[in-house]
Amino acid sequence: MQFRPKMFHVKHHDTTENKEAVTAEEERAPEQDVESPEPEVTEASGVIAEETEQRGSGDATDDTASTAPAPGKSARSGSPLAGFSDTPLARELSEITRRRRAIEAEDLPVPSKTRVFTIANQKGGVGKTTTTVNLAAALAKSGARVLVIDLDPQGNASTALGIEHRSETASVYDVMINDVPMADVVQKSPESDLLFCIPATIHLAGAEIELVSMVAREQRLRSALDAFLAERDEPFHYVFIDCPPSLGLLTINAFVAAREVLIPIQCEYYALEGLSQLLNNIKLIERHLNPELNVSTILLTMYDSRTNLANQVAEDVRQHFPDQVLDTLIPRSVRISEAPSFGLSVIGYDANSPGSLSYLEAAAEIARRGAPIAQQ
Repeated sequence: MQFRPKMFHVKHHDTTENKEAVTAEEERAPEQDVESPEPEVTEASGVIAEETEQRGSGDATDDTASTAPAPGKSARSGSPLAGFSDTPLARELSEITRRRRAIEAEDLPVPSKTRVFTIANQKGGVGKTTTTVNLAAALAKSGARVLVIDLDPQGNASTALGIEHRSETASVYDVMINDVPMADVVQKSPESDLLFCIPATIHLAGAEIELVSMVAREQRLRSALDAFLAERDEPFHYVFIDCPPSLGLLTINAFVAAREVLIPIQCEYYALEGLSQLLNNIKLIERHLNPELNVSTILLTMYDSRTNLANQVAEDVRQHFPDQVLDTLIPRSVRISEAPSFGLSVIGYDANSPGSLSYLEAAAEIARRGAPIAQQ
């Protein structure tokens, strides 16, 4: 199916006429006495009021001091937190609590055989590495054994999982170029005993040139991965391959090694423009190199509900790919951006943040809609 992104036209309000109308209205309106608004009762002011009462309970010297309302309290309000449950902040906290309890109450199924995902999009900055790391951490937290293969020369997935990937470290480069077994280069992430990573080093930047002259150059990663999975006493439930932002030989190796493709799409128009080319390339690989390959999952990332454009992009993608797009949207989040600097996924960095909960929900969707459940 040919995907053609629509041109979006976001309406902007012309405020010139509105400003003139407001000015004319102000000139016609008679002068009125403006009453001072009552002080707003907030959670912070209530806490301060309680502390003030406790410190000054024995210091009152006259009837006026003893009968005056505490700071932050109105005469009509019996509690400093009166009305707080109706505020946007309270509703947000309530929703986060509900989502967290729903996640904790669910036991996710594990697949009967290893599911191998390639996370790909030739556009940079759409959240490929972030999605790879956080989905892997979320599934590991649920009890699944997960392997991350960092196929991006930048090595950002290795950094986020706390994995050593200096130039002298044995890496996926050695696996693909020097036929080193994967078992010799895999490392356990300090974040979880069920989370493993094959790191990338700077040597991987020259791998595409070296692969050109090699026999079966498109099959190098798959041959190594199949051999590694076959010899494991404890099978991996999921393998996630993080791709570079290109459609070169490294990405082709990832497509050939995988069975499923997960495409992260940023909720902006530019992210849609290269989607058609990516889908065409996946079709070519499916036809000539890997008949098992299919686009099983599309995840919308960096979603900002305050913008019309983000909602229009999400609607357009859902219309074209109703079966592949996850219900979960990954929001823009400071916590998601901060986590890699601590060598952690956002799951390990702040498990109760909105970004963390979104990735946990996305991982649950992937687990539920995936392979048949293994017999327990």
